[in-house]
Amino acid sequence: MLKRKIYDELLSWKQKSGGQTALLIDGARRVGKSFIAELFAKQEYKSHIIIDFGNAPQDILDLFINESSDLDLFFAKLSAFYSTVLHKRESLIVFDEVQQFPRARQLIKYLVADGRYDYLETGSLIRLKKNTENIIIPSEEEHIELFPMDFEEFLWAMGDEATVPLIRKCFEARKPLGQALHRKVMNDFRQYVLVGGMPQSVLAYIDGKNFAASDEAKRRILRLYRDDVSKFAAGYEEKVYAVFDGIPAQLSKKEKKYKLSSLSKTARFRAYEDSFIWLNEAMVVNACFNATDPNVGLALSADHATQKCYMADTGLLVTHTFMDRAFTDNELYKAILFDKLDVNEGMIMENIVAQMLRRNGHKLYFYSRSDSENRENHMEIDFLITENRKIAPIEVKSADYRSHSSLDKFRKKFSNKIGASYILYPKDVMQKDGVWHLPLYMAMFL
Repeated sequence: MLKRKIYDELLSWKQKSGGQTALLIDGARRVGKSFIAELFAKQEYKSHIIIDFGNAPQDILDLFINESSDLDLFFAKLSAFYSTVLHKRESLIVFDEVQQFPRARQLIKYLVADGRYDYLETGSLIRLKKNTENIIIPSEEEHIELFPMDFEEFLWAMGDEATVPLIRKCFEARKPLGQALHRKVMNDFRQYVLVGGMPQSVLAYIDGKNFAASDEAKRRILRLYRDDVSKFAAGYEEKVYAVFDGIPAQLSKKEKKYKLSSLSKTARFRAYEDSFIWLNEAMVVNACFNATDPNVGLALSADHATQKCYMADTGLLVTHTFMDRAFTDNELYKAILFDKLDVNEGMIMENIVAQMLRRNGHKLYFYSRSDSENRENHMEIDFLITENRKIAPIEVKSADYRSHSSLDKFRKKFSNKIGASYILYPKDVMQKDGVWHLPLYMAMFL
């Protein structure tokens, strides 16, 4: 059984809410929403009912349509259909894949007001207009996002609960781990990068450390994503496919901004904007926008037409990059495992940093400015985050990088806004020239 951090957040919601709100778990397909909802229901309630709206019988759908005005009868029929006794304030009703039946989501307002039971919803593609039109979103609904398993959760699955607390102490003290421990953690981290955080991939891998089984699980997930595009992006699905399929090639370039000219010479952002929005709201990708003027704040100066498009799960990116070839042809596995990444393959490490920052609650921004006439104004910073009301620039580097000229120029230009500056790379903790050099896995603490 995979241990997930979101479980503690569900417990906190149950204790604080006291039945006054429902909770919606939002996340990409196959990220583990249904599993954690069922586990929570079994372990924390006297009884529960799970209604899977992806496969609900017509009798249940009719119940929501025709019987919801009489909640006594509604609950009586629900209890009878699922052969489950419901106990006041001790039972949980789960609306699984609620985006498939928006009417059930709208009913949450009245079910919460009734106060008899607790309600947990799970949904994918939940923010798409198609899945919310013609309903009033209940104000009694709290939201929580479920991301792919993070590095610590991956280590838990591997039977290691001791390493991350030690890494955290070293991060907080800004002390090196030491050569032997750092080498071990980087070895584990490389496995995490390849396998990713999708539960099915992790489960396939830990049964004998089988990368081939993990890769096949990821291929099934990627095929499912493509099926979702055909179902939920009707009318512009070809554009979504084009953007999605182009992600590895875009990230492999030195400048990783998504250039629509690679799709078509006449492509314009306005024509493809809905495709980027679809992938981002489906939580298939992590969008990273250019903050053109960090002086006024990252969100305020974000240029949404200039973005980098990272995969939400790096393990899926590894497989997506070689989706049209057999697993045995995927050179990335060997390159990452043996620390032989070339410049273009460095996209994998930048993607995992984006994934870890997003998991920590950061919206993703970068800084890019081109100036062919004055090289002092030409710079590219991989990520910008805020720490203690200051901007913290982050660069992702290889082990043998020689300089960080863009970071130096950025720190000089925005010196009054800069807090700490970071370089994330495959080596141990070090401070040099006023810049903190941290191992890649410490991105989980930023």
